[in-house]
Amino acid sequence: MTDTNVLLVTIGDAESLYEAGREAIRTFQGGDPVDQPAIVTFANEQQLSDVLNERTYTLLRVIRADEPDSIRETARLVGRDVKNVYEELTTLEALGIIRFDEDGQSKRPVFPYDDLIISPFAHDDGDAAPATP
Repeated sequence: MTDTNVLLVTIGDAESLYEAGREAIRTFQGGDPVDQPAIVTFANEQQLSDVLNERTYTLLRVIRADEPDSIRETARLVGRDVKNVYEELTTLEALGIIRFDEDGQSKRPVFPYDDLIISPFAHDDGDAAPATP
């Protein structure tokens, strides 16, 4: 079995979605058993779409594919303002979606997962909870 490091993004109660997420990952891996994935839970669909939107997906794709050496290089690769990219990357880092590796004064953004699975099905009991890593 090949270990796959997966980030599961959910809405609502993370515990109730855990088994559904594991099943999705097992399907992705062809039925192999999997360890518990890293989980980020959002309170509702709006919060999910505020954080994981077209701009942040583009950032994640660039970070994964091009492995930029800094936030500034990331901004250059996506053709955006450094300040805005910094703000979005800082939010992603606070949620545990990316991490920063520091090299001198540069912060290199890293997407430390092999895959990202989003289970966007809301559950009424979790609508008031904040996003948690």
